[in-house]
Amino acid sequence: MDIKILGSFEATENGVALLPTAGKPRQVLALLALQAGQVVPVSALMEELWGTEPPRSAQTTLQTYILQLRKRLAAALPPDGPRSAKEVLTTRYGGYLLDITPEEIDVDAFERLTAAGRRAKDLGDQATASRLLRSALAVWRGRALVDVCTGMRLSVEVTRLEESRLMAVEARVEADLALGRHQALLSELAVLTARHPMHENLCAQYMVALYRSGQQWRALEAFTALRECLVEELGVTPSPRLQELQRAILVSDPQLDRFTVRSDLTV
Repeated sequence: MDIKILGSFEATENGVALLPTAGKPRQVLALLALQAGQVVPVSALMEELWGTEPPRSAQTTLQTYILQLRKRLAAALPPDGPRSAKEVLTTRYGGYLLDITPEEIDVDAFERLTAAGRRAKDLGDQATASRLLRSALAVWRGRALVDVCTGMRLSVEVTRLEESRLMAVEARVEADLALGRHQALLSELAVLTARHPMHENLCAQYMVALYRSGQQWRALEAFTALRECLVEELGVTPSPRLQELQRAILVSDPQLDRFTVRSDLTV
């Protein structure tokens, strides 16, 4: 099976599309796919579909959705294949399980490449880290499950995936800064800081990239914009570490050319 979560939702088996057009069966398959190899309780599926107040017919309706998914699987599986649709989408005590390997879902490729990139970065191999993290981010085709109506459970999963994506971007930018690619990062960091105006680490990376590109005044403007946003929205000021970075830029500290902005704002 080939399942894509990181963008529009896609699921195929032997080249045959498995996704139903109806919204709720798509939610069921998405939640089962994100927890492939694990039993997803009926209660979790019902909460995803109907929230905290499921209709009286919820359990019967859920069983209907499972049957619809199995019919699509059966149509895609070879008749003389090793497993039937009921063996791929199995009924277990208290729930259902999608019996596929992690490698059949794009999320697994993203997570494996990200982990490898972080290991390379920790070992000081910034070039390999940048390459692996770029490959991880290339798995994404848009916002996770962008065309699926998400309930309580899937919303949590989408948030988790989007946060992992942003962390991978930060790690890749960190590696690129260490490789002296500050000028090439300017446009990307301008967009990222506009999308995440209160994100201190992205702001710090943007400030360093601007300073190293000979744009000291813009680096200070970026700090001012972040400070104003934090004060207006949260009533707080930037962290001491970011303020230290601002002071270093003000005095053109020569160490700025060697600083590394990490995810914890260590410089």
